[in-house]
Amino acid sequence: MFFRYLLYFFLLYLLIRLVFNFIIPVFKTTRQVKNEFRNMHNNMQDYMNQEQGTKEQASTPDKNPPEKAAGDYIDFEEVK
Repeated sequence: MFFRYLLYFFLLYLLIRLVFNFIIPVFKTTRQVKNEFRNMHNNMQDYMNQEQGTKEQASTPDKNPPEKAAGDYIDFEEVK
């Protein structure tokens, strides 16, 4: 009878150690990694949105486009 209680106590001790030394730290680490990946994803989205905004601003035509310098390039057409 005493050994049965001792065995139950030992199994309960092992279960508690498993929960507090393995399961809870794994859960916390998993949650922290998910949050870090979510933050990285949000930062990348913000960066991409900023880059698209600057490209759209750069691609809008100016009121006075720069004049092409004469003589820099001559179109070539092959004559057969």
